Amino acid sequence: MAISSSGFNSDFVAVFLSELLGTALLVFLGCSSCLNWTGTADTLQIVLSFGFAVLICVQIFGAVSGAHINPSVTVAALVYKLIDFKTACAYVVAQCLGAFMGHGLLVTLTPKDILENTGASFCVTKPHSSVALPQAFAIEFLATAALIWFCCGVWDPRNAKSQDSVPLRFGLAVAGLASATCHFTGGSFNPARSLGPAIWNGDFDFHWLYWVAPLSGALVASVIYRYVFYRQVIEAESQDYSYRLDNLGEANDKV
Repeated sequence: MAISSSGFNSDFVAVFLSELLGTALLVFLGCSSCLNWTGTADTLQIVLSFGFAVLICVQIFGAVSGAHINPSVTVAALVYKLIDFKTACAYVVAQCLGAFMGHGLLVTLTPKDILENTGASFCVTKPHSSVALPQAFAIEFLATAALIWFCCGVWDPRNAKSQDSVPLRFGLAVAGLASATCHFTGGSFNPARSLGPAIWNGDFDFHWLYWVAPLSGALVASVIYRYVFYRQVIEAESQDYSYRLDNLGEANDKV
């Protein structure tokens, strides 16, 4: 069902708060794994934390706003015609505010000695020193495209009956993409997730990359899926297909 911003009623407020709190929870839980408590932050722990954080957010807020918690996903939903432009803008504003709040809450609740041990700019996404900017751009672009194709597959009407484990699937998908790309670029593919830590740490080196690459990847991937792979399911055709399968089964039984 498409979500519209016409009239700021209670439903729209709920959607805005869903994206704000969902993104705050994502950044708080995900970035908490980047803190240096035992000497070094474990890479596997970090990628799993972000994946499980996505799982939690989708389970909680999926029925409210779709739990985009990522401007890239919102761009794809706009192309997919699930939301209108004004609603998409509200989503992105909520996500950016949520990321700022989530990282700020984490900084507030973390002991000062742990913050000092972790070092400056913790959880800020940057390309590895050995990775050239075009390579970093391509990594974020492709990872976001893969995530968006995953979203489009979930949204596809032909998968309407296969929604039982969507939160788990999303969590594992994000963890898998993050584990593959973390050493290249920090594995963001989410502009809001990169924005919150950047603001609190005052570190915007290469920050443009984490907006331009994911958003362009989301746009390209969603357009390709929407206009090449997407098919509308017509109820009458679906029933006719089921009827033909039933008849085929009866005919086989008679043979």
